[in-house]
Amino acid sequence: MNWLWSRFSELGVDNLYDALALRCRVFVLEQGPYLDPDGIDRQAWHLLGRDGQGTLHAYLRIVDPGVKFAEPSMGRVVTSPEARGTGLGRALVSEGLARELVRRIQTMRKDTGLDIAERITTYYQAGETWEAVLQAWGEYIQGETLSTTLLSAPAPEGAFTAEFEIEGQVITIGIHPT
Repeated sequence: MNWLWSRFSELGVDNLYDALALRCRVFVLEQGPYLDPDGIDRQAWHLLGRDGQGTLHAYLRIVDPGVKFAEPSMGRVVTSPEARGTGLGRALVSEGLARELVRRIQTMRKDTGLDIAERITTYYQAGETWEAVLQAWGEYIQGETLSTTLLSAPAPEGAFTAEFEIEGQVITIGIHPT
């Protein structure tokens, strides 16, 4: 699966069309009529999963904090009927959580004033959903955030820490320059 993680304004016409078509195919035609374009897409990150031929089979959005809820929220999670039963839905959610976690750690780096190239150690305390994401996506998260290590442990004194929640899944992250 080829994944694209993008803000609404960066999706482009073809990606936007394909995402809305898949969402309408499932949410409107299969699940009953309702207004799918709800005005929130502009305030969200979008994850699209395409197969090797370029067909969109998976989509979700993560809505910015403060738009629907105080914390970010995941929604419009959809896989094409052809891809159901293959595990793609679980892969989609895991990928979405990993991308959101990277975004959050990058924001923490910026908020602490770390140099763009400075390496960090990332500490975390999480339930099994986040633990599974960190196990599956650890190398990706380390590479994207310049983390030399991901440690399942409380952050030491002096580390910058923050707690995040998405869809009831809480994680506490601490970062400290290496």
